[in-house]
Amino acid sequence: MRTDVTFASAGLELAGHLYTPGDSTGDTSDTPGGSPGDTSSGEAAGPRPAIVVGHPGSGVKEQAAGLYARRLAERGFVTLAYDAAFQGESEGTPRGLEDPAHRVEDIKAAVSYLATREEVDAERIGALGICASGGYVLSAAATDHRVKAVGTVSAADIARQFRLGADGTQDPAVIQGMLDAAADARTVEALGEGVQSFQLFPDTAEQALALGGRHAVDGFEYYCTDRAQHPRSAKFLTWSSVDRMVAFDAFGFVDLISPRPLLMIVGREAVTSWMSVEAFQKARGPKELHWIDGARHVDLYDKDEYVTPAVARLADFFHTRLASTSRSDTHPG
Repeated sequence: MRTDVTFASAGLELAGHLYTPGDSTGDTSDTPGGSPGDTSSGEAAGPRPAIVVGHPGSGVKEQAAGLYARRLAERGFVTLAYDAAFQGESEGTPRGLEDPAHRVEDIKAAVSYLATREEVDAERIGALGICASGGYVLSAAATDHRVKAVGTVSAADIARQFRLGADGTQDPAVIQGMLDAAADARTVEALGEGVQSFQLFPDTAEQALALGGRHAVDGFEYYCTDRAQHPRSAKFLTWSSVDRMVAFDAFGFVDLISPRPLLMIVGREAVTSWMSVEAFQKARGPKELHWIDGARHVDLYDKDEYVTPAVARLADFFHTRLASTSRSDTHPG
């Protein structure tokens, strides 16, 4: 079952889809507080383990996050996919603001919301981040001990993405130019000329290929064609997002997740895989880096031949790691 829900994050109302085990293939709103129903996963009736699912940077809950949330609900979890603040159906202006600090707060707010649900065991909450939210979830979980297990899919640190490029080889002049533009935009806005934004995606696949190779084409096809486009996904970001993102470090405190477990799922052909490797190396464990052969970064958003094994590994991980927890599992001593 899917229930449309709202919850507060730093003064803004976020829109979410809460999935509960049962007829999770449905796509209609239900009354809040309904019982989970299906226990075919082996989970006893009553409060269940739950997972917050964060979407890629410009995505919305109806895309990759919703797919993973639904598929994990089919495996017996209560799951919550939501729109980050400033985009989708969630509150926040200016629209298209990507503020890493608020993104981290959104994840913690989603955990808080799940902890209030009667069908959720508040001591068995995990978090899953996809792409940019894979970075944000590492930062959120590092300081929120309510998150008992952490998973990522195609994890990316938004700061490294902008500073260094998807493959880590970007000319340093690129981000310096963007910071110049961001500074100018702040001045223009102060003069009363309105919010200044930039386009996220080129107009054609050919332009995407010229600008960023196969990885950029994959992103264009996912967000801008019938493959997975959604009218509420972000097509622009505010220029004021840039300096906020560039100064963020998603991996800075990943070691604080330990001794809680971390699973990072990465496509073997993803040009962004170096970021997951870097985060994995910084983490203390228990930890696992799980490779999906043949998959590029965006393939893990929606292509069934890659999503299915990813979900299977995630379900096994969360079932095992959220089977029973206590305060002593969260931090040493």
